[in-house]
Amino acid sequence: MKTEAVEAVIRGLKRAGVSVATYLPDSLLKELYPALDADPDIRTIPVTNEGEGAAIAGGVFLSGKRAVLVMENSGLRAATEHLARLGLGAGIPVVMIMSYRGELGENNWWAIPHGITMEPLLGALRTPYRIVREVDEIEQAVVDAYETAYSSYYHAAIVLGGGLVR
Repeated sequence: MKTEAVEAVIRGLKRAGVSVATYLPDSLLKELYPALDADPDIRTIPVTNEGEGAAIAGGVFLSGKRAVLVMENSGLRAATEHLARLGLGAGIPVVMIMSYRGELGENNWWAIPHGITMEPLLGALRTPYRIVREVDEIEQAVVDAYETAYSSYYHAAIVLGGGLVR
């Protein structure tokens, strides 16, 4: 992930008032995790699976604070049950920042299903999302995701793709 993109994500999170980041590391966002860990304004919580991260982010919302769930888009499948219960069942928003595995140009056969299933799953979960491929769009996209999620009491997602993560 480009340094400028990492910085834009962190700026966006801070503008949105995020104080907790929960994440399951992946290779496309590998530069983001140490930057989040090093930021004194954001508490990081590494998780063992994405569903756990969604539940923690939801709990942070209930405490009156803001969190983000950072993961590869394959984690959306792993977190679907948790996200459905939180969003569809309880009106507890989780904002996700995901890397886009399996988009056009992917050269790993095992990652293609991640791209095939991501958008249909986001649709099934009724989750607004934005695919971002330019550094200058990241910060505002993150802020917009929180505006939408916290005014609707529902999830929102930012998907980082293209040259941002490759």
